[in-house]
Amino acid sequence: MCGFVGFTGLREAREAILHKMADRIIHRGPDMEGYHLSGDTPATAVALGFRRLSIIDLAAGRQPMYNEDGTVVCVFNGEIYNFMDLRAELQAKGHIFKTHCDTEVILHGYEEYGNKLAAMLRGMFAFVVYDTKTNVMYGARDIFGVKPFYYTQTDAGELLFGSEIKSLLEHPGFRREVNAEALRPYLTFQYSAMNETFFKGTYKLPPAHWFEYKDGKMHMERYWDVDFRHKTGMSFEDCAAEIDARVRESVAAHRISDVKVGSFLSGGVDSSYITACLMPDDTFSVGFETPDGGHKFDETTEAAELSAKLGIHNYREMLTKEQCLDAFADIQYHMDEPQSNPSSVPLYFLCELARRHVTVVLSGEGADEIYAGYEWYADTPLMQKYKHLPLGLRHLASDVSQQLPYFKGHDFIIKGSGRPEDWFIGQALVFTEKEAYDILKPKYRVGPTAREIAAPIYDRVKDLPELEKKQYLDLNLWLPGDILLKADKMSMAHSLELRVPYLDREVLREASSYPVNYKIAGDTKAVLRAAANKTLPDAWANRTKKGFPVPIAKWLEDPAFSAKVRARFESDVAAEYFDQDKLVAMLADPRHDRRKIWTAYTFLTWHEQFFEKWA
Repeated sequence: MCGFVGFTGLREAREAILHKMADRIIHRGPDMEGYHLSGDTPATAVALGFRRLSIIDLAAGRQPMYNEDGTVVCVFNGEIYNFMDLRAELQAKGHIFKTHCDTEVILHGYEEYGNKLAAMLRGMFAFVVYDTKTNVMYGARDIFGVKPFYYTQTDAGELLFGSEIKSLLEHPGFRREVNAEALRPYLTFQYSAMNETFFKGTYKLPPAHWFEYKDGKMHMERYWDVDFRHKTGMSFEDCAAEIDARVRESVAAHRISDVKVGSFLSGGVDSSYITACLMPDDTFSVGFETPDGGHKFDETTEAAELSAKLGIHNYREMLTKEQCLDAFADIQYHMDEPQSNPSSVPLYFLCELARRHVTVVLSGEGADEIYAGYEWYADTPLMQKYKHLPLGLRHLASDVSQQLPYFKGHDFIIKGSGRPEDWFIGQALVFTEKEAYDILKPKYRVGPTAREIAAPIYDRVKDLPELEKKQYLDLNLWLPGDILLKADKMSMAHSLELRVPYLDREVLREASSYPVNYKIAGDTKAVLRAAANKTLPDAWANRTKKGFPVPIAKWLEDPAFSAKVRARFESDVAAEYFDQDKLVAMLADPRHDRRKIWTAYTFLTWHEQFFEKWA
């Protein structure tokens, strides 16, 4: 796990600029640094910088890495889990390897396969390969978006790119301007949901895409997509056995490391199953201290019990309100863009705890998207009865309801249409589209609605069943935009490599072939629970999903913190973006959803880090 930066163009003091960009992300790679400078004209000049967190081949894995004659150079962040197979294939074709690093497979793989390489890689990755002979730059991002990749072009036509946006801000050609279109959808989604980021003109390379940059132009193509259309004929029991074998195989691939590996552990099935397959020396868990001493915000007891059953040492820590709120500005700094998922806070401290003992952890992200684990994927008993009505009648009722003012049962009828594209935008919904529009100043009402962002994703899977449409949307929007972004940024804030065995190409390929009724069968992700139950006790395999509950409502009851939020809402900065009277009224009224307050406060905290205090 590492970080890279780079830019094109011949600038005065470009080496100093490159070093500043790399130093800004030293947390991603404190063990080693490396730099490449080539080209003596603006059209051929390329600068690459790298910060390394040493995991595999500790002595020889220096980057940037070169081919045999030094004409092709690569910077790479992530892990390739099938690199040994690819290495053998490339050696058979005559390629000479100097290290045992997966990075070198990318170098020689590009030489052999060109832009077809990305589709051959199994792992989590973002990388750039530059061919000094042809002046062509090639790069890609993994199929799930586990690893980040950002890019922009300056007014002078230079391409800037890197693992984090904050590194790009060190380049004198970077334009630091809030993207007016990003705020409106953020208020609904709680994360930056567009390819264009909160920094105007700066973009994310979408997951499962490669790019080629040549003659000042960026060409981009999607190289992979999940396919739910081909269903297995296997029984439920055989699918559970297949999952068990595949998850164990993926965990084995993800444990490869020359440094110590641990596991995150909550009370839920996802991380418990990974832990039981991995059997590490150590697991890590956090919870919250609350004034009433309740267990609503604490799963550390369940984590400790399972660790004891497995004979594993469990490190756990109870978090205080004070340490969480004191760290919040730093959390938003590491995020690069505002992200108001409250679980980012405990994840930050969980990563800090783990890094005291290990360099690599395995975690359970992705199981809910792949095996259908979210509550919104399943119908309530009342909805199941409603869906016995003819589909055409439910469609008609939904179409009419969407044209009428709100009435009791309005949302139920729309959700009962069986068309998630009419209402489902993913797992997060903070401000409704109308609420987001109303609370913003006119200048910032220009962004797309949440449904407009979701529409082109739904358009690719018009023929899928309702559940798999929801899964497809979450795999393309919620998973990379929220879950994986916070996993990468919070772990890298502490120089910790976080690996996600469920998010494996082969795991998803098999899971996508399972019938809908294997995934939702009396409970969510039923077939995964059956697989996990081969190893885990019933209490862990069948435990209801809890998420990572965070006591933000209790924090906002604290007079000192509430006063701090109010001051932020009454500031000149808030006046630029929001209707301040509505913000303050929302804070004062305990009936208002506290997540709305948290989401607005998060944006203003991020803004302070990158526009008021940036240095």
